[in-house]
Amino acid sequence: MMEDCLLKKIEISVAEAEKRTGRNTMNMQETYTAYLVETRAVDSQAEGQCSPPDSLWRRYSEFELLRNYLLVNYPHIIVPPLPEKRAEFVWHKLSADNMDPDFVERRRIGLENFLLRVASHPVLCREKIFNAFLSQEGGWKEMVNETGFQLKADSRLKALNATFRVKNPDKRFTELKHYSDELQSVISHLLRVRARVADRLYGVYKVHGNYGRVFSEWSAIEKEMGDGLQSAGHHMDVYAASIDDILEEEEHYADQLKEYLFYAEALRTLSDTSETPADLDLDASDQGLLCSPPHILVIHDSAFPTDDVKPLAEQVIFMSSTLNIEVLHTDSTVCRKHELLQYELEMAAQDLTSKKQQCEELATGTVRTFSLKGMTSKLFGQETPEQREAKIKVLEEQIHEGEEQLKAKNLESRDFMKSAWADIERFKEQKNHDLKEALISYAVMQISMCKKGIQVWTNAKECFSKM
Repeated sequence: MMEDCLLKKIEISVAEAEKRTGRNTMNMQETYTAYLVETRAVDSQAEGQCSPPDSLWRRYSEFELLRNYLLVNYPHIIVPPLPEKRAEFVWHKLSADNMDPDFVERRRIGLENFLLRVASHPVLCREKIFNAFLSQEGGWKEMVNETGFQLKADSRLKALNATFRVKNPDKRFTELKHYSDELQSVISHLLRVRARVADRLYGVYKVHGNYGRVFSEWSAIEKEMGDGLQSAGHHMDVYAASIDDILEEEEHYADQLKEYLFYAEALRTLSDTSETPADLDLDASDQGLLCSPPHILVIHDSAFPTDDVKPLAEQVIFMSSTLNIEVLHTDSTVCRKHELLQYELEMAAQDLTSKKQQCEELATGTVRTFSLKGMTSKLFGQETPEQREAKIKVLEEQIHEGEEQLKAKNLESRDFMKSAWADIERFKEQKNHDLKEALISYAVMQISMCKKGIQVWTNAKECFSKM
């Protein structure tokens, strides 16, 4: 699939960031950062042409809008995360101001990485809204809003409750959820440890500057030893100053880890929305309606525990444990399509069961449970055979339609799960490669830093030897 990705056709970069001032939708003055997105056809470079790249400016909020659109329209895909909007896991000498030039530069790199991730995805790279994001500056927001994707998200929210319970979720997604939770925890701890080490390392390096000051003062009172002490002090000053560049380089490796911290959140959200009950079924006559995968199941009245009597809307079992209403603002509140699919599947199955029971009661003339219909029959008499036959005929037609609808929803859910798992496998391969490379590069940087420290003291030793 990589042969067909967009990166085979164009080069994409976020070339620079620019601080701007303007008025927002509330007509209030605001300061923001705009990012220059550049694209260049690969063919033109291969042919030796040096045509200037196509370019346009985008705000961070537009990147957010693009990602929210992808989240809603591709619920079976782990959409790449955006870089953090405000700095997290920073050591105390690093500015947490989102307008700080160093932070803006790291975010520029993160936004470029986001675009490259999307462009290299075999499905997302074909999305016309994404391609328009790269090429159409004016009217792009209106183009996105015209798709009605916000309404699609809102319509799903209306069908879902605030808390979802699953009796027997699909084992694969339960394990995936646990793994993503643990991955998120491990990376968070790693970033905190790194921040603490950076704080202490900064202090250790800067204290070496005191060596330089002391050696310099000492050299002033020595005639024979003065030059050696002065040179050693210079090496210490250089060593103390080098920590700023070292820790700045470290921040780029930390940002790579942060990307997978946010990826873990997206992965957990996907697993939340893919959980489905595994022990709920219809009666024996309905078994043929169900496909074999354990995650495509429906509800029978007996599935609800008798000691947990709640309104029907609360009893319906969904596929996710939580859903925050701010679906368009955070990764952890993504409204995944599979929640709606399962909800519709369960409601269709419940409605089908109810209609079959009604049909059986009309055919046999018996009412198995207390109902308003039963009370009406006792008060006003039984229906005539002709009335019962007419109602049975209508119910049989509705049952047939319900069976077809259940089959269609069952197939749709199965296809969704297949696509989602395929993307999860693709993500796992990407994750293993990226984290391996990031950790190796970080280790190499630490080794280089230690070697430089050894070299400083080696130089200082030579200076002392010449005294």
